[in-house]
Amino acid sequence: MVKNYTSLSFALFLSAVGSQSLYAMDLVPNCRANSNNGLLYDTVANVSNTDTIGRMIQSLQKFKNSRDTVNIRSVNVVPNLSLQQIVKGNLAGVYVQESSGEPGSMQSMIIQGASGPLFNKRDMYALQPAVYLNGVPLVQDNPFAFDIQKYDFNRIGPATNLFSQIDISNIQSIVVIKDPYELAKLGPNAANGAIYITTKNAKAGVRDISVNSYFGYATKPKVYTVNGEYENNFRKQFYQKYANQEEYDNYAAYLRDSTNLAYFGPSNWNDLYYKNTPTYSADLGIIGGSERASFRFFGSGTKSAGNADDTNLKRYNVLFGINMAPFSWLTVSSNVNAVRLDRDRNRSLRDRFAEARYIPDLSSPLSPNAINFGSYLEESKKSVDDNRTTAINGNLTISAKINELILTSSLMFDYNEGIRDFFVPSTLMGGISYLSNYFGYNQRLILNNSAAYKFDFKEQHSFDLELGQTFQGDTYKYNYSQAYNGPNDYVKLNKINGNPQSDDYLNALAASGFYVFRFIDKEVSNLLSFYGSAKYRYKDILTLSGIVRRDGASNGQPDSRWITSPSSSVSYNLKQHLLKDNSTFDQLNITAGWGRSVRVFLDDRYAAGPQYRAENGWFEEPTIPGYGPVLGINRPYESGFIGYGIKLPQAERTNLTVDVSFLKDRLHVSVSAYNRNDNDQVIGIPVATETGYNVNYKSGMKINNKGLELLLNGHVIKHQDGLNWNTAVNVNYNKNKVKALPDGLHELIVGDNRLEVGKSVGSFWLYNNTGIYSSAEQIQEGRTFNGISINVGDPIWADHNKDNRIDNKDKVMVGDRLPKFSGGWNNTFSYKNFDLGFNFIFAAGQKALNQYEATKYGFINREAGNDINSVKEVSSWQKIENEKQYPIYNPWSDVDPYRIDQDLFLENASYIKLRSLSIGYDLKDLKIFNHGNKSLRRLYLYATATNLLTISKFSGVDPELANVNGYYDGANLTIPKTFVLGFKLDL
Repeated sequence: MVKNYTSLSFALFLSAVGSQSLYAMDLVPNCRANSNNGLLYDTVANVSNTDTIGRMIQSLQKFKNSRDTVNIRSVNVVPNLSLQQIVKGNLAGVYVQESSGEPGSMQSMIIQGASGPLFNKRDMYALQPAVYLNGVPLVQDNPFAFDIQKYDFNRIGPATNLFSQIDISNIQSIVVIKDPYELAKLGPNAANGAIYITTKNAKAGVRDISVNSYFGYATKPKVYTVNGEYENNFRKQFYQKYANQEEYDNYAAYLRDSTNLAYFGPSNWNDLYYKNTPTYSADLGIIGGSERASFRFFGSGTKSAGNADDTNLKRYNVLFGINMAPFSWLTVSSNVNAVRLDRDRNRSLRDRFAEARYIPDLSSPLSPNAINFGSYLEESKKSVDDNRTTAINGNLTISAKINELILTSSLMFDYNEGIRDFFVPSTLMGGISYLSNYFGYNQRLILNNSAAYKFDFKEQHSFDLELGQTFQGDTYKYNYSQAYNGPNDYVKLNKINGNPQSDDYLNALAASGFYVFRFIDKEVSNLLSFYGSAKYRYKDILTLSGIVRRDGASNGQPDSRWITSPSSSVSYNLKQHLLKDNSTFDQLNITAGWGRSVRVFLDDRYAAGPQYRAENGWFEEPTIPGYGPVLGINRPYESGFIGYGIKLPQAERTNLTVDVSFLKDRLHVSVSAYNRNDNDQVIGIPVATETGYNVNYKSGMKINNKGLELLLNGHVIKHQDGLNWNTAVNVNYNKNKVKALPDGLHELIVGDNRLEVGKSVGSFWLYNNTGIYSSAEQIQEGRTFNGISINVGDPIWADHNKDNRIDNKDKVMVGDRLPKFSGGWNNTFSYKNFDLGFNFIFAAGQKALNQYEATKYGFINREAGNDINSVKEVSSWQKIENEKQYPIYNPWSDVDPYRIDQDLFLENASYIKLRSLSIGYDLKDLKIFNHGNKSLRRLYLYATATNLLTISKFSGVDPELANVNGYYDGANLTIPKTFVLGFKLDL
């Protein structure tokens, strides 16, 4: 793939900023968070002003137990694999959707509402918050790879969730950062909010050994299997009511012969597909050293198993951190974290055909009989699907304190790479073999320098001043190739690595009879920031903070690469100032903040202006790079025109928070109101067909999110040697709205979706179904649907504009893909050395389109289409327990009565889930363990169960299994119930 690359080097940044006025900005840039990571905090030098961002944020929060942190002790006994699973329901304002139970698959995570559309998987990448691991903003897969895909079920390559690299046993704290002032410190990376993770730290003079392990099973679900008899009975109602002889003659061949045991025999495929699968983990952590130098080592191995299709993910972690204080005024710290992820993916037909972009004959689906399905699985063993991801990240920080001046310099890096080798024999692809190879990497390098000065006067006032600079360089690259129809099923060459100078470099497989397609892409982006801050404190009563930063991004166009972003905040302690003698409040604090930050484009396409691309495809195959041996380059007619005048988007936030503590600090309440405006976002505007382009990309979309957050944390029962009960509730309400579109438009159609000013960006655009035409008398004369005459047996769709024509003008905006309310309820009961904990999560107000049922009822169009939507997985041979019944329309009608874009299939997707239940006992006080052994600090045994209960009105298996765009297709693997036994040993 050929693209026009635009990047701005570090030298160009310095040259550009030379003519720009610089402003002061605040505290820490995005890497200072780790500059004095908690590793240094406990050394003998103890430079008090160089805490981690996490500690700095917590120091501003008077109620640490009720504000924006994960209770690590409670989640430490839950076998979560990814960061999304860890924070799910445990952080206010953070909504996580786990749309598949397949270990290592992608999961969405959104803080305080969606800042843009969510129509496909590519859109999801633009909405995710930044994740900092020991101050390093982790680099993620870039969605530019979707440019060469026909289907977006999965990104090319291993498509592994890179946030699966984090092991909860090594985590000290997880904090969500939503305050605009704190986000301004982190810079453009955190435009969607941020989650800050600090691993356990080395401590001066402390020696510690910890061992943790668990073993258990992901259990198979209970399913009600069906066979051809059930399918025939389901179809009979349609044929008896509407079919003529021609339709009977074209009846599905695999359902005609009831003596065919492949489809009418025992439906016992489920024991080959769903299995009780072992899941386990073990880790070791060691802390040691002296007052002047200390270290921490951590290593772990984990197998997280799914309960279907032999899916699992194996993870191996190693972390090493060291702190040194060679002089009382100098501290040095460094840590390196490495991880390897090996993923066994699903073997679904849909994902296979989407990868190959080739649909064989689907007239005979997989058999529900175990013998036949087992033969298919045996043939599948000839396939190859190796997925491996490796990552390494870390930092080196040097900090010097000279009187009241602190100089800090940090070097941070993050690198990950993914490899996928994929092969399908011709016996599984209708006589056409297929192979593909992928290698890609993402890398980030950050250099940060800062100077901070603090001075106090009159024992009541203090000022903190800081100036600094951050440079961030990102590189994204992939090599991807596909080959079809080899001479036999034994040729499985890896085409990624080769000699570019060789004559047969691109034709190695072509010479063997393969049809070969090769895609290569690379993007480089740079970000340079200058910042300064001033903070004033009066006693413990009042804190005023102000920052200004100057950010330059290479992905911006030449006339808009630099943006100035101011932010400010005020914190007022009413209890300390006016209510010292008031016995009602133990603490009462008000914090308000406003901030603006630049939102950097995810790729470089907008920086280049008008450009040429390697696009010679058409609607059905938009990404074909050329024909035969000829590579074509032309204007990007399919992907859209990009002109000039495109600005870098900006994100503005306003927060107001009230924190209150009652009853001798046993009850903490925090209420926050927020307002977010994401301005000048870019979206494609339809243009005249004569131009040859599909859309013209322009700035001007504005999306607003308003909301409230409520956090309650209470120690309901408190007895030192008796029963204790701690409970915590977090609830978030969010209202999303499109405030403006480019060129002053009121509405904009994007594929099968529409954006409308005043409506939520997640609204569905649907026909309003009100019934069925049972007789000709019901049909108004001349009524049509998109030019097609309406007949008996067709749906009644509301004619909202009263023109007797049902078309797009009659569609309505309804529902929302994202919830209005979300949150969680955590409880811990303890009695002496026993404890019991459980966690509920909930989401309410979201809708989902049940595409699974639309496809089932629209079987005529599905089987006639023979496309990706016609794929019938073996898991479709089951009956969902609470399925809905729909009207019996004429499935042969040209109006496509069971089309998905109607509210007939729109369902309430709200849910409440019992996310985890655990019980444990600490054996350390038993004489057999503590007799003469003072080093044993903890020997904790526990049992945990997850995903035990779901309460929902949704008719599918699980409302959370809807795709990110709100469509439930029934193809995603179920989230398993998991049961584990484990122990934690601290010495």
